[in-house]
Amino acid sequence: MEKRELMTALRRGSRGLTVVAALLSGVLTLTACSGGDDNDDGANPGASQEEADDAAANADTSAAEISITPEDAAENVGINSDVQVSVENGTLDEVTMTATESGTEVSGTFSEDETSWTPDVQLERATRYQLTVQASDSEGRAAHESVTFTTVSPEDSFIGYFTPEDGSTVGVGMPISLNFDKPITNRAEVEEAVEITASSGQEVVGHWFSDTRLDFRPQQYWEANTEVSVELNWDGLEGSPGVYGVQDRSFSFTVGRSQISTVDVETHQMEVVRDGETLRTLPITAGSPETPTYNGQMVISEKHKETRMNGATVGFTDDDGEGEYDIPDVPHAMRLSTSGTFVHGNYWGGDVFGNANTSHGCIGLADVQGADDPDTDGAWFYENSLLGDVIIVVNSPDEVMQPDNGLNGWNMNWSDWVAGSALS
Repeated sequence: MEKRELMTALRRGSRGLTVVAALLSGVLTLTACSGGDDNDDGANPGASQEEADDAAANADTSAAEISITPEDAAENVGINSDVQVSVENGTLDEVTMTATESGTEVSGTFSEDETSWTPDVQLERATRYQLTVQASDSEGRAAHESVTFTTVSPEDSFIGYFTPEDGSTVGVGMPISLNFDKPITNRAEVEEAVEITASSGQEVVGHWFSDTRLDFRPQQYWEANTEVSVELNWDGLEGSPGVYGVQDRSFSFTVGRSQISTVDVETHQMEVVRDGETLRTLPITAGSPETPTYNGQMVISEKHKETRMNGATVGFTDDDGEGEYDIPDVPHAMRLSTSGTFVHGNYWGGDVFGNANTSHGCIGLADVQGADDPDTDGAWFYENSLLGDVIIVVNSPDEVMQPDNGLNGWNMNWSDWVAGSALS
């Protein structure tokens, strides 16, 4: 019976179903058992059921191939750019990244062609994340991948804190100072990963003061109006055995006008010079003969309109262990050293300014209690100073300020500075 006749019989109703079914069964049996010539489109007579099942499964499998970095169960993953998702032969439909403990979802951005995805934010350290991805091929067939990983712990990573602040305007003496929260033994690799560009074209060289401090400066003070950009390429870099960097960021700052002030301890005067011209000469009081002021080049590193100063914090104590002084409201104070040297306003000194040296090592300027009179010498100098401005002290009986005491590397000659670079 021809196929057309069989279909006709089917249309006649249920009375012929049994016969037709039997006939169809015979036809199908013959088809399955009969061989074919080279042009026959029938099934391979040697094909197994397993191969047939595989063929059916492959017909439903997506061609999209998802790639996720890092691998599943990875540990010590970086927190900046270590996570990446991409797909070939398809597009990404959905990417979900979640901190498993807190449930916080991490936002991310797809590429314009929707073939890649990266997180928008820096990840947290010592945190477990789950990353789930769905993609589709051109036929709309879905593919899925999922990984779980843990980011680097604080114990196994290092961070560098930098000075000056991003976007700030500073004086010509401001170095780039990097302070690490872990000791660095691979100094050359870490130093080399710091890229500095100065619009002035000045050569900038690093110097390791210790295994946790690396400063950079040019041979001479920065040229006024220089734009400086810094890149810290430490993400994934091994700073010491088993301790890796987690920063991949940049910052920049502007060098403002040039202001260099010279304090003459013998004459009790400070000459303030801006861009080569004297702005003012101010009467000062410096350290007494018993507690003299350091000589040398000093950089303003902090500014406080008012601050407390207690002698006990810098080793000046009486027989009872109390501070030799404790002034809760020192006006217009600017730090010059880590050890406690400041230039600041003084409202308790009387007529010592320009006449006598009476301080515990600081440079004092006439001022008022409350820091609310803009016409005092202390207020004027405060308002006209930037972080990074230079103060040079001369003719003091004390030694020169140590280069690592504050931001005062200018007290080291250039050849010694360069010798302290791990790349020299």
